Amino acid sequence: MKKLVVLTGAGMSAESGLSTFRGSDGLWEKHRIEDVASPEGFAANPELVFNFYNHRRRELLAAKPNEGHIGLARLEKEFDVRIITQNIDNLHEQAGSSHVLHLHGELMKVRSVNHPERIYELSESNCDIHLGDKDPYGDQLRPHIVWFGEAVPMIEPAIELTEQSDIFVIIGTSLNVYPAAGLLNYVRRRQPVFLIDPMDVYTSRRDLHIIRAGASEGVGILTKLLKDI
Repeated sequence: MKKLVVLTGAGMSAESGLSTFRGSDGLWEKHRIEDVASPEGFAANPELVFNFYNHRRRELLAAKPNEGHIGLARLEKEFDVRIITQNIDNLHEQAGSSHVLHLHGELMKVRSVNHPERIYELSESNCDIHLGDKDPYGDQLRPHIVWFGEAVPMIEPAIELTEQSDIFVIIGTSLNVYPAAGLLNYVRRRQPVFLIDPMDVYTSRRDLHIIRAGASEGVGILTKLLKDI
């Protein structure tokens, strides 16, 4: 069974109603990155950061996987599908994907501020966290999110998956955020690479199969093309 590795970004979940960060009406238009997605912002105003992610969780709980998410899960019948996502939502898992690697953390999880290995799952009925909420060891909790300026601990496993891939697919990412954007450099030469996005995405790689469509339509087109590989 061929290994199909898929890198997904914010455009993957946009059709599910989740706000992107870099669009004209994206989250960064309403908040400074430094204020809500950096260690310095958290230190300066933790309640603003907590409220920001609390709102993101409520938004996620109201969302459903779109046909793009569902289509990728269906591909597991024909391929060994491994998803590397820059998204912090759990819509791939909700759609039924079995192997999802989150590069930038997970919205429905929190962790200790002092011991990042202590990670806790939030329940849908109790998904807000605030200053003063602590783990069983007495440590303040924080969002389990990789903020700007922090290390990306899952990048090495992502590189390994990319190097092992037989087919590589990019969906809904601008390829502007590193180190995720650098994964394309680890794809073997002469290997099929598909890029699904309704907008122009700049990359120095010229052997891409471009599918100019949104996630749902694009995954449908991809599924048909993969039958010939």
